[in-house]
Amino acid sequence: MTTSLDDQLAAVERMSTNELCQRYAELFGQPVRTRHKQYLIRKIAWRMQAMAEGDLSERAKKRAAELANDADVRLMPPRTSGPAAPATAPQARGDLRVVKLTPNAHADPRLPAPGTAIVRQYKGSTLRVIVRTDGFEYAGKRYKTLTAVAEEVTGSHINGFRFFRLEARP
Repeated sequence: MTTSLDDQLAAVERMSTNELCQRYAELFGQPVRTRHKQYLIRKIAWRMQAMAEGDLSERAKKRAAELANDADVRLMPPRTSGPAAPATAPQARGDLRVVKLTPNAHADPRLPAPGTAIVRQYKGSTLRVIVRTDGFEYAGKRYKTLTAVAEEVTGSHINGFRFFRLEARP
């Protein structure tokens, strides 16, 4: 950098926020939308250096334009291998829209198929929970969640998947 540029950059450091806003408008040709002093100093210093020493090369500008092409930007997250999609299209029934799902469409992938028994030893007794399409069955009672079964067994809140050791493993 030349000494005149060094002097100009040092002067920018000493400017007030209003002076920085005016200098920004002179250099960039548009008003600034912020009054953050350090941001303004950095932007003005960058612009002054670019003007004094040259801007990006044409090759660099072309590459930046290629990278900025948003045609490859993903708008939706990728689909995961999770629950199945609805088997049929929604059917209108009065004011309600009914979606018929395939059996086990909302089931957690950590759960075994309906009808399977989850067996675990706990404090000297064997726990046997039957997986149903609409929940779980333990000791002749129905539960909506595995956590509800774990709470019934332990008497305190505990994650059902963790209690029955059904957590996803890496």
